[in-house]
Amino acid sequence: MKAEVNILVVDDEEIVRESLLDWLREDGYEVEAVEDGLKALEKFEKRPWDIALIDLKMPKMDGLELLGKIKETWPETQVVIITAYATVNTAVQAIKIGAYDYLVKPFNPEELSLLVKRLVESQSLIKEISYLRKALQKQYQFHDLISKSAKMQKVFDLANTIAKSNSNILILGESGTGKELLARAIHNESLRAAGPFVAVSCVALTETLLESELFGHEKGAFTDAVAQKKGKFELAAGGTIFLDEIGDISPKLQLSLLRVLQEKEFTRVGGTKSIKVDARIIAATNRDLKKAVDEGKFRDDLYYRLNVIAIELPPLREHKEDVPLLVHHFIEKFNIEMGGKVERISEEALDLLMEYDWPGNVRELENVIERAMVITKGNFIKAEDLHLTPQVTKEEGAAQGGKDKSIKSIEKKHIAKILKENNWNVQKSAEQLGIDRVTLYNKIKKYKLKKG
Repeated sequence: MKAEVNILVVDDEEIVRESLLDWLREDGYEVEAVEDGLKALEKFEKRPWDIALIDLKMPKMDGLELLGKIKETWPETQVVIITAYATVNTAVQAIKIGAYDYLVKPFNPEELSLLVKRLVESQSLIKEISYLRKALQKQYQFHDLISKSAKMQKVFDLANTIAKSNSNILILGESGTGKELLARAIHNESLRAAGPFVAVSCVALTETLLESELFGHEKGAFTDAVAQKKGKFELAAGGTIFLDEIGDISPKLQLSLLRVLQEKEFTRVGGTKSIKVDARIIAATNRDLKKAVDEGKFRDDLYYRLNVIAIELPPLREHKEDVPLLVHHFIEKFNIEMGGKVERISEEALDLLMEYDWPGNVRELENVIERAMVITKGNFIKAEDLHLTPQVTKEEGAAQGGKDKSIKSIEKKHIAKILKENNWNVQKSAEQLGIDRVTLYNKIKKYKLKKG
């Protein structure tokens, strides 16, 4: 193990450098020494160093400044500060910047050996954990989708198999289950991976706007059409177009989309020229499309054209064994994005996450972890950081006085309250609720909520 560890000594006193070189080499480490911070940075530019022993007081650049630069560019290097000016403030400042520990001059070889040995063992454990975590995620990962459940592994296997075909795909699943992520993963594994991936939400726009968004328009086609605009089908040429919430499109657009699927061409709004389609279509919905077909709300010919291959994403409550894996993935993700130092989640907090039913699925879990990492005051997530709304069953509601205190009733009232507070600003309300706009639109429809 020692032969694999390299150590850089940075000290302006030659006698200290020579002594440290001798002691550490006797212990079997690979060691080099320089006399100032600038030369130390030159050494770092040439190769990474596992450990750096840095003197606090040096000309040109002091130890704290060098420590800051190392931690900024080479954060995995463990730094020990050497000082003859041992004060509490200096030690605290060094450790705040990122030092592993500090040594006070004069120190003996045994003290140095013990500290370096402890540091090497700690670093070895960190590397092992990092390796195992990456190996675990690789084993259970399909691009940005992570799971170890049997249900999700079947989804990954099917997605990987069908990715190489050019067939249309219909992804079914509740809001927040990762339908767009799965569509992107399929695109990235397909023969069209070098082409664009274009996503369109079919529920967020009116019929007229959605038609223009999908097929483009000619100049003067309507009042605001001041110039020609290419639609998403044109922009997706050579790649994949993802039609999210396809179950919400109007009968008129269903007919237009059917023509695209049948004839592989379309016409811009206000135009007469037919444009060929060269895009693979992946559609998704959280609705029961077969039921919509039976009720006459969705064209059966379009349904069968879209549903060449169907993939169903299970809700998170059906594969809760993935919650810990996803939590650790999101902690790592947001640590990178926010520059955070959250190391773990408490057992009590994880138990709460496992007990929760996740109506918003993986997206809701991601939002909960992000919020918890922003508000936590320590280096780990506690139960009180999660702010999960207690779930109440109908039976519990009856026991509490007979009023309707079911989850649906509580959710409906809460959404109505947030919408009212934000004067029905859907984007702002969705952000406060920790869900996306599409999910909120669906909730508004589901509960038949109306402004005023």
